[in-house]
Amino acid sequence: MFFSIIIPLYNRPQEIDELLYTLTQQTYMQFEVLVIEDGSVNDAKAIVNKYAHQLDIQYYFKENEGQGFTRNYGFARAKGDYFVIFDSDCLIPEDYLEIVKNYLLEHNLDAYGGPDAAHDTFSPVQKAISYAMTSPFTTGGIRGNKKHIGQFHPRSFNMGVSREVWEKVGGFILTRLGEDIEYSIRIHEHGFKIGLIPAAKVYHKRRTSFGQFYKQLHFFGRARINIYKHFPSELKLVHFFPAVFTIGLLFTLLLHLIYLPLAYICDTGILIYFLMIFIHSWTVNRSLKVAFLSITASFIQLFAYGLGFIQDFFKRIVFKQS
Repeated sequence: MFFSIIIPLYNRPQEIDELLYTLTQQTYMQFEVLVIEDGSVNDAKAIVNKYAHQLDIQYYFKENEGQGFTRNYGFARAKGDYFVIFDSDCLIPEDYLEIVKNYLLEHNLDAYGGPDAAHDTFSPVQKAISYAMTSPFTTGGIRGNKKHIGQFHPRSFNMGVSREVWEKVGGFILTRLGEDIEYSIRIHEHGFKIGLIPAAKVYHKRRTSFGQFYKQLHFFGRARINIYKHFPSELKLVHFFPAVFTIGLLFTLLLHLIYLPLAYICDTGILIYFLMIFIHSWTVNRSLKVAFLSITASFIQLFAYGLGFIQDFFKRIVFKQS
């Protein structure tokens, strides 16, 4: 089984250096790497070239179109039986491809996804962000685990599709705003088998500051509405949770101005909720600092997603703007 690893890249040369190094450590080496530079100003050609003697690697530079269409560019040039998509801010465990190969041979999946985790070298902020994005106390709990709601939709930081899927379904038709979920839905609709490979994890650095994380999650909230516009049935009750949290928080602030007794009841509920996050994060990460930061990360995860969701819900559904 031969893999084509496709990595879209935009102005992140240091990230691709770290990612490519982890690929040189793979225990299964039947793969090629295609790095697609999406119109970057700060390109990574020199960094990619230094791995030419360690990896079967190709570097391409194209005009900026966004990550979805950049992956399509890689698909069209790939030689593998399976196309594996990574984000440039991932680190890949040395047994990743071995795990995926063995699982695919046993279960015969047409497409797959895997979970993400925090690496020991991540900063406390990165570990807290990783916790918020995978926690059962946030919407992160529905991503990359066996108890996902409805059909499983792989996410593009850790996703693979067979050559047959590419040939029959095509590639991404959205370049951003939920493009990976839309692609997964079309793969399902064509009758292909998609599954989660629980052991095929990657270490996903995501964002290195809470400011960057806020922007990313606001974008994710908007993306959920974009998916709804294409596939209305894919908007589940759980996707409203961040919006409900955001509205509830704003309502609590208003109660402090008009009716304090009820405001204090709401405050108590919020404090209990964040205390549960603190205790759970402390249990998972074994760090008081990460546990405290997880409260901030979880707040941002819900509030930013909620605002983005509400913004585009009213803009695109209520007021029917494009």
